[in-house]
Amino acid sequence: MTALRKTTVALLPDAAPLAIRSERASDVAAREALLDACFGDNRHMRACQRLRDGRAPAEGLSLSAVSKGRLVGTLRLWHVSAGGIPALMLGPLAVEACSRQLGVGAALMDHALAAAKARGHRAVVLLGDAPYYARFGFSAAKTSELSLPGAFDRDRLLGLELCDGALDGACGMIVPTGERSPKTKAVRARKAKSLLLPRVA
Repeated sequence: MTALRKTTVALLPDAAPLAIRSERASDVAAREALLDACFGDNRHMRACQRLRDGRAPAEGLSLSAVSKGRLVGTLRLWHVSAGGIPALMLGPLAVEACSRQLGVGAALMDHALAAAKARGHRAVVLLGDAPYYARFGFSAAKTSELSLPGAFDRDRLLGLELCDGALDGACGMIVPTGERSPKTKAVRARKAKSLLLPRVA
């Protein structure tokens, strides 16, 4: 029996259907183009990117927003240790410019947080604009003693407890704990194999 894939569908104000679903391999090129458009060429240099480099996103928590067969938004979550406390790092959240006033970002956030809680995750942290993310329950109340690799704006380091007290005592560096991505594993294996091969002059 084939398992049914749950997809959230909402109607945008202009009546175009919006589906929030798990990211597919066919979404990757469009996702990367969207991230480039939203965050610019230097997005790979940002502090939170250090937590994602070479890692796979948390299982079931890579989401795409699709309207009329086109990717209009993306959001992923990643396993981290928040000063020794297991948590998820949310981001990047990106929505194409012409869809930003249609509730796409909020739909992605609501779906992602509900899915994270359903999977038993206890806390989420992110680096973002406090006025925007406050509507979802994020605040800096329990992140003041946490740090990120590289320079960052402390007022933008926010947390959300999916279970009461999950971020109590959070202190120290936020570090990645997720699985290495398959691509990274393959590169490492090739490098290791090359070291074992005899060199030819």
